[in-house]
Amino acid sequence: MVKLHTLNLHCNLIARIESLDHLLNLQHLDLSSNRIHWIEGLSCLANLRTLNLACNLITKVEGLENLYNLTKLNLSYNRIDDLSGLLHLRGPNYKINHIELHSNSVNNVNHLLQCLCGLQYLTNLTLEKNEKSNPVCAKIGYREILLQALPQLTILDGKNIFGEPVNLMEPNSSDLKCLEDLLSCLVSSSYTDEEETYVNLPIITPRIDQVLAQFRQRAKMSPWTTTSSSTEIMSSSEPEKIKFDNDSRIKKLEEQISHLLQKVTNSSKADVTVKAKKETDFTSESGSESGKENRKATKRSKLPNYRKSTLSTKLRSQKSKLSAREQEKDFIKSKFQESHIKEGQSSSPASEIASLKIVGETLEKLGGPKSQLKKLNVDTGIQEEFTYRVLIQELDQEREKRWKAEQAEKKLSESIKQLQNQAKEEKDIQSVAVYTTDRLQIDIRQLKEEAEKLGKELERSKQKEEDQQKAVQTLEEALSKLESQKAQQQASEVKRIQTAELKASAAEREVQLLRICLQQQKEKVEQVHELLTLREQEHRKELETRVTLNGSEFQEALSKEVAREEQRHKDHIKELQEKRHLLNQKYKDLENEFRVALTIEAKRFSEVKEGFDRLTAELAEHKQVLLHSQQKEKQSATLIHELTSVVKEQKDKITELIKSKQDIVYNLKSQIQTLENMVEEDQQKTIQLELLKQEKSKLTSQVTAQESVIDGLKAERKIWGEELAQQGASLAQDRGKLEAKIEVLTSETEALKKQNESFNDALQIKSKIVEDQTETIRKLKEASQNRDEQIRNLREDNIEIQKRLQIQLQEKDAQLDNLLEKLERQNERKEELKHELQEKDAELNDIKESYSVMNKKWQDKGGLLNKLEAQVKQMKENFDIREQQLREERDKSLQAQKIMMEKLHSVDDAFRRQHESTIAAHQAELLQLANEKQKQVVAANEKVCQVEEEMRQLLQETANNKKTMEEKIKWLTVALSDIQQGL
Repeated sequence: MVKLHTLNLHCNLIARIESLDHLLNLQHLDLSSNRIHWIEGLSCLANLRTLNLACNLITKVEGLENLYNLTKLNLSYNRIDDLSGLLHLRGPNYKINHIELHSNSVNNVNHLLQCLCGLQYLTNLTLEKNEKSNPVCAKIGYREILLQALPQLTILDGKNIFGEPVNLMEPNSSDLKCLEDLLSCLVSSSYTDEEETYVNLPIITPRIDQVLAQFRQRAKMSPWTTTSSSTEIMSSSEPEKIKFDNDSRIKKLEEQISHLLQKVTNSSKADVTVKAKKETDFTSESGSESGKENRKATKRSKLPNYRKSTLSTKLRSQKSKLSAREQEKDFIKSKFQESHIKEGQSSSPASEIASLKIVGETLEKLGGPKSQLKKLNVDTGIQEEFTYRVLIQELDQEREKRWKAEQAEKKLSESIKQLQNQAKEEKDIQSVAVYTTDRLQIDIRQLKEEAEKLGKELERSKQKEEDQQKAVQTLEEALSKLESQKAQQQASEVKRIQTAELKASAAEREVQLLRICLQQQKEKVEQVHELLTLREQEHRKELETRVTLNGSEFQEALSKEVAREEQRHKDHIKELQEKRHLLNQKYKDLENEFRVALTIEAKRFSEVKEGFDRLTAELAEHKQVLLHSQQKEKQSATLIHELTSVVKEQKDKITELIKSKQDIVYNLKSQIQTLENMVEEDQQKTIQLELLKQEKSKLTSQVTAQESVIDGLKAERKIWGEELAQQGASLAQDRGKLEAKIEVLTSETEALKKQNESFNDALQIKSKIVEDQTETIRKLKEASQNRDEQIRNLREDNIEIQKRLQIQLQEKDAQLDNLLEKLERQNERKEELKHELQEKDAELNDIKESYSVMNKKWQDKGGLLNKLEAQVKQMKENFDIREQQLREERDKSLQAQKIMMEKLHSVDDAFRRQHESTIAAHQAELLQLANEKQKQVVAANEKVCQVEEEMRQLLQETANNKKTMEEKIKWLTVALSDIQQGL
């Protein structure tokens, strides 16, 4: 745990940062998607480079004073409004260059600039990303202010200084550094492989193993540094390209590593073969490396052929071998010097030095026998033969072991290749498993979010249904009110029609009375004319009947007077005739005016009659319309009642569907949870299997390496035995040392055998565990298949339910269309009635104007009558002056005329008063009716508008609900298909 470099605690329930003080080498820490409120407990993490605290409950930045090596800080999706903790990161000692603060509550530009001014290495700042921003971003010109105040910035909100989008996804530097360290280790180790091949010891590369372990741990962990947070789903194409580039880069590095490993193995093989050839040349054996020759060597007899040779040949062979040994020693020394020069850059020289020491010791051991050969030749021959036999047996055994070691080397090379291929396959499987687990986690989160959204939408739909119920109730109340108002309007209209009929009958009676009065006045005027003509005739008769005196003078005077009188009379007659003519003209004018008035009154009466007929016809039509509208209202009431029943049925169905959906969602959640648990168990089991495989491979490699070491030592022992058999006394001295080595090696082999037995037992136990796990995996697969079948059945049921809902919605749409058509017809009928009311108002206005014109004409006629009275008075005065006899009669006629005129005036005044009172009452009633009708029309229009708006809202809500339901269904089908594909 002390050497831990990366720690990923994403998506847990952590509320406080603690217990991290012992992780001194920690470089990458991911605490995203937790419940952290404060930044604390990080003071001991001096080597920390990247810190991810996204998707938490942090409100203030603090506790970062001791993080000198921190380069990247992710604080997105929090509640931060105070950045005062960044003030402590000022100066050249801090290396922070990348800060992510999108989806927070930073609202003060000055505070932001104060906290970020001292960060010298800050080059990348994100305050807005994927439409998630801070309140500061809404201010005008905040980008220009930040770029001017922070000149070190090169990237702001994913865009460079020029406003162009920048690739924000950077490769994981820690992974690349691990791979670079691995390459450097491989390169340094490749230089030392030449020296290591001379000693058949296991290749110990602790640094390479450490780097590979770090890289494998990296591959298992999800690269959190490349993404701002796991909750932030990358939908654009740029992150995918960046991931592809990172994968390709890592693949290239892996290919380079495998290539270097192959080079190392090939070079080691070549060195081993060269060494074998050299050693076989020195021992005067065949130089072939095939297994057949080695097998032939093992089948030889224990007593070799060189036993027949003489001592001279032995001495020659010993001298030649000693010279070859000296050459070999010089060659090894030169190699050791070269390796020592190259060793400055390598990382593991201990094994080389150990191998060189072993070679030196063997050479020193070989140098000693020269002085002791003479002493051994002097000794008895019996001991030599015994020692020769023992040495020959040991040499044969060592040859067999050497041949076995060569075969083991070949098998090891093949097994290494197989292990490399298996490692590649395991890496691929691990990458695929990690990718699938990430996809499954993302899908599960999406499903959870979708389930939450569906729950919220169900709540919204419930609220909408309640609102619709309330709206339907309000509509029913409004319809009941409209029905009551229509009944009241019908009653008021019937009353108004009755009053109008009464008024029309009264007007007809008044017109008849006026006609009778006019006839009476005409008769009276004719009587006056007859009286005047009779009196003129009587006056002429009286003048004719007067007695004339028979005197000349009298007659002359009379004749003169008569002539004068005649002239006067003629003049007077002329004047009277002129006056009469004028009066006749005036009378004719009056008659014409009376005739015009009578014609006007007749026209007016005919118009009134026609209007009355029209009104009666319109009343009949209105009655029919009212009956039709009442029938329609009854039909609409029945339809509304049916609609309410249908709505109630739909509500019941919707509640049932909601319950079924909730059950389905609950089942899906439970299934998803079980699947997640199963996936986690599978992952743990796969990890355990991989660890077991790694341990097995390590153990096998260690065993094979130890066996190869033992075989190599035995082969060397055989070689040295042959040389000792040829050299004689020199081998006797080395015998004790070789026996000690053999004892040590035998003890080591026994220990290794015991370890192998224990490892084999552990492997058997682990293989049994793996078999049990495979059986459980099979059972889990069968359970998953059954669950897939259940999910398919549920999908089919959902599809059938959706089809039924669509059919019901179509029927409802048809019903709503019919209702809308009926409403449109009623609206058209209302508009027609409005037009008719307007026409009637115009007719009433015309009638009022005609009444005003008639009043003016009656007033003019009254003035003319007054003028006629004045003229009659003047005529009376003239007749009184000239003819006294006619005065009395004229006075009588004048009195009669006065009486008649007074009667006419009284009748006219009474008629005028009655007419004016009727007109005023009629006008007042008309005004009241018009006002009431306007109010009713306005109220009806308002109610109609309200009903139309409510119906439109209902239609819009139904359409929106349709769309949302279709989108949800599509989304659910897509999500379920993705889940099936993922499974």
